[in-house]
Amino acid sequence: MKKRLFLTLLPAFVMVVACFAQKPCKVMFYNIENFFDTIRDPQIYDQEFTPEGPKAWNSAKYYKKLANIERVLFGIAAVDKNYPAVIGVSEVENRNVLEDIVATPKLAPANYRIVHYDSPEARGVDVAFFYRPDIFKLEGSFPVKTVVPTLPNFRTRDILTMWGKIEGEPFFFMVAHWPSRLGGKEASAFKRMAVGRQMRSIADSVLRLNPATKIVAMGDFNDDPRDESIAECLGARLKMKELKKGDFYNPFAEMHKAGLGTLAYGDAWNLFDNIVVTENLATGSSGSLRLQKATGSKYYGNIFKQHYMLQKEGQYKGYPLRTYVGNNFQGGFSDHFPVYIYFAK
Repeated sequence: MKKRLFLTLLPAFVMVVACFAQKPCKVMFYNIENFFDTIRDPQIYDQEFTPEGPKAWNSAKYYKKLANIERVLFGIAAVDKNYPAVIGVSEVENRNVLEDIVATPKLAPANYRIVHYDSPEARGVDVAFFYRPDIFKLEGSFPVKTVVPTLPNFRTRDILTMWGKIEGEPFFFMVAHWPSRLGGKEASAFKRMAVGRQMRSIADSVLRLNPATKIVAMGDFNDDPRDESIAECLGARLKMKELKKGDFYNPFAEMHKAGLGTLAYGDAWNLFDNIVVTENLATGSSGSLRLQKATGSKYYGNIFKQHYMLQKEGQYKGYPLRTYVGNNFQGGFSDHFPVYIYFAK
C-alpha cells in the first residue's frame, strides 16, 4: 500500500521540484569594443581595423578577440549554469562577426538567434541582439533611426527594437549606443538627452498600445544613472519606491552610488552600461514575472568582473583589459564590463 502511494505521488513530487528548480531569466548587455572583421568595406570607415591599417588587425588577433568574447559570455552563463535569454551587444561591425560569436563551441549549445541591422554610423559599428528561441518567442524587430533634432544630418547607431513573449507575457526590448562625450560631457550632453527622450517616447507608445508590455531598455548610454539624459529624459527612476505606472527603474543606480562601475577613466569609475526596466517588470504589477536579485546580492543589477578581464599592472592596473591601447595590441576583452539582470515568477 505504501509503495503504491509513493509511486502515485512521485510524478507530482517531480513536477513540484522541477517548478522550484526553474532558473530565472537572465538578460545582459555588453559593449564588446570595436569588434571588426578583417575585410575592408569601402562603404564605411573601417581602415583602422584591417591588416594594412595602423592596428595591423589580422586573423590571429580576430580569433583571439573571438575567444575572449566567448569566455566572457560563457562565464556569465556559468554563474548559475544558465545561458542568458537575451543578450544586447554594441560596437560590432556586421552580422558575420555576430554569427562567429554564436557559433563558438561554448555558446553553440544555447542555439542563439540574431537580430541585427546595418546602421548609418560612419565606422559601421552596430548594436544587435542574441536571443534564445526556447525562452523568447520573437514576433518582430525594427531599427529605429536615432534622431537629434538640432543635428538633422547626425549619423549614429540605430535604436534596435524587438518584441515577443516570455512565458506568455509580452516583452519589448531596446538596445542602443548613445552618442559619445567627444568634445566634453557638457558640450555633448544634448545629443544623449535627445536619444533618452526618443527611447522614452518609444516606450510610451508601446505602453499605450498594451500597458501590460514589459519593456527592457539597455545599452552603453555614455552617461551615468544619475545624469539628466537617463534619470530625466529617459525617466529611469533611481529607487524602486519612487516608481509609478509607466516609469522606468534603473537597477544600477545604487551600484554607481556605492562606487561601482563598468569602465574607468581618469582614476574614476563610470557606469555607462545600463539595463532599465518598466515598473510592471520591476514590481510585478502585471503578469507574474518580476525583477529579482542575484543570490546573496543587495542589488538588482549585476556587473560581471573577473580577474582575467583586468589589467594586471601599470598605469591602468585594475581597469578592464582592452583589445588595444592606442595601436598597441593588448589581447584583451573590452574597455567595458558587461551587466546583467534577473527576472522570474
